[in-house]
Amino acid sequence: MWVMRQAGRYLPEYHKEKGSKDFFECCRNPEVASNLTIQPIDHFPGLIDAAIIFSDILVIPQAMGMEVVMEEGKGPVFPHPMRTPDEQYKKIMANEVDVKESLDYVYQAITLTRQKLKGRVPLIGFCGAPWTLLSYMVEGGGSKMFFNAKTWIYKYPQESKNLLQKTTEICIEYLAQQVVAGAQIVQIFDSWAGELSAQSFDTFSLPYLKQIATELPKRLASLGQATVPMIVFAKGAPFALERLCDSNYNVIGLDWLHEPAEAYRIAQKAGKVVQGNADPGILYGNAASTTAVVENMVRGFGGGKQGWIANLGHGITPYAKPEALEFYLQEIKRVATAS
Repeated sequence: MWVMRQAGRYLPEYHKEKGSKDFFECCRNPEVASNLTIQPIDHFPGLIDAAIIFSDILVIPQAMGMEVVMEEGKGPVFPHPMRTPDEQYKKIMANEVDVKESLDYVYQAITLTRQKLKGRVPLIGFCGAPWTLLSYMVEGGGSKMFFNAKTWIYKYPQESKNLLQKTTEICIEYLAQQVVAGAQIVQIFDSWAGELSAQSFDTFSLPYLKQIATELPKRLASLGQATVPMIVFAKGAPFALERLCDSNYNVIGLDWLHEPAEAYRIAQKAGKVVQGNADPGILYGNAASTTAVVENMVRGFGGGKQGWIANLGHGITPYAKPEALEFYLQEIKRVATAS
């Protein structure tokens, strides 16, 4: 049991540690990143079974040569997004990214965190999925319509595939180096999967997700590393469940659009573990509402005995209270133990 965005601004100690530092400055400071990673483990003793390194999916576009800033109240912003396959695109494509060197601060944070955790819980590394990263790189940030991302895949399909392939190769190496540094599990976040139709997902997301799951174990073997469990999370795309079950991922992350019992049935048939999946909005509600959601999850996910990693259906949202998350975690343990 763990929670996406469990290390973050909903915790009062996060703000004390962060101070006046910029978000990406925290990511690039191994000491600060490791402290932020461990905060929820200390804040909820005995309730969280894994830590996830404090970082961001957009460190990959940064390593590729794009500027990304975190604006207060707005989120990540690319001051110079790639609107068309112009000179910037050509420069990005021609740039040979030294993944080990350019993202070394992440690996340092992972190694330091493992040392500080002293085996209390495993540590998760992660990256963004190629489609989601492309969306950010061309939109310039979050979007409601994804006008620019859709323009790219439908107007410049080959250039889109070229960029997706380059990003995929970087993701594989990035995840491999995280494992070398000490990550014991990895997760791939396809946060904008739901913006694609099923057909477009099969063309512009799924092949690259599958490539990561196929090639990462090979790359780890070449580095003398054992394979680690791999989680894939395609938000907003229930149609992708069976497709992702037909891949080398060990765990399929679910958002709250999935009905637990049906998703569990499909995953069990394919020999996969599921992860999720309550709407993060329940953290704004009362105890009775939380209990009802948890009971439905535990019942649907096989009584919580096996094949299920409890989580939310996406990251913790702004204004959530630590006490609400604590009750959610306690209820999962209580209901699963009683079932």
